[in-house]
Amino acid sequence: MKNTGQIINLQAIVPEELAGQRLDQVLAKLFPEFSRAKLQEWIRGQQVQVDGQSKRPKDTMYGGEKVTLQTVLADQTHWQPQSLVLDVVYEDADILVVHKPIGVVVHPAAGNPDTTLVNALLYHEPTLSKLPRAGLVHRLDKDTSGLLVVAKTLAAHTDLIKQLQARTIEREYAAIVKGVLVAGGTVDAPMGRHPVQRKQMAVVAAGKNAVTHYRVVERFRAHTWLRVNLETGRTHQIRVHMAHIGHAIVGDATYGGRVQVPKGASEELLTVLRGFQHQALHAQRLALIHPTSHQKLEWTIPLPLDMQHLLEVLRHDVNQT
Repeated sequence: MKNTGQIINLQAIVPEELAGQRLDQVLAKLFPEFSRAKLQEWIRGQQVQVDGQSKRPKDTMYGGEKVTLQTVLADQTHWQPQSLVLDVVYEDADILVVHKPIGVVVHPAAGNPDTTLVNALLYHEPTLSKLPRAGLVHRLDKDTSGLLVVAKTLAAHTDLIKQLQARTIEREYAAIVKGVLVAGGTVDAPMGRHPVQRKQMAVVAAGKNAVTHYRVVERFRAHTWLRVNLETGRTHQIRVHMAHIGHAIVGDATYGGRVQVPKGASEELLTVLRGFQHQALHAQRLALIHPTSHQKLEWTIPLPLDMQHLLEVLRHDVNQT
């Protein structure tokens, strides 16, 4: 991809609550759309001025300083655009909302170098190559379907990142879990890397704050349909939290354990439960404040067909007993 560069000119005042922290730490909080390593690079390159002077990454801030970041942002990725199916739910000059299907990886990585959502996005809108993470501000697991918002400008990306931090972006999921939950509740349990299985996440005492709210939509003989809202956005958060309280998501090969089947289940229910090949988790509703108009926008999409079929079979099982 051609690298034409984008001029960045950002200013901010160091808030008093960040007094005593290093310059690079402060910048990471003021400009969260950029990595700390990239910010350190710009500080060392004298592209950051503090009250008109160059500083070192480790220099202490005392609050009230005027910080200016002036640089040219080169293309942020080496990922290639690919003509792939892209389900666009909403698009304007600032944002793009897409529906990611089951089985699609969001970002290219060692095991999935292409045919990802990012490759499709770059083909749809080539200017996304100039934005951090190609404009994505959150992600979904490969086998979780649903809504994702993508920023089309740096200003929109910055705004949406701040909304995520301020928890004004609402993300509601549909989940079908094992066991019968009597009522809704909240899981407030810190998360981090599993101490042994390093590719997995787990509830760990020294982990990052993680809060998940859930409420019951419908109960079955051995399963429950939930609406789940994220207060934080840790990797695999819903899957880990629901397994933590003993109600793992149906079909979750990593955290779900054995298939749970009610007594006297029909052959149809046995077949559907044993054949469900991905976690029954769907990002169904997304709401946010538009970065430019400042109006609240909201989108909702139906459950994938296999989750709808699972619910129908579970209802039939209840009615037959």
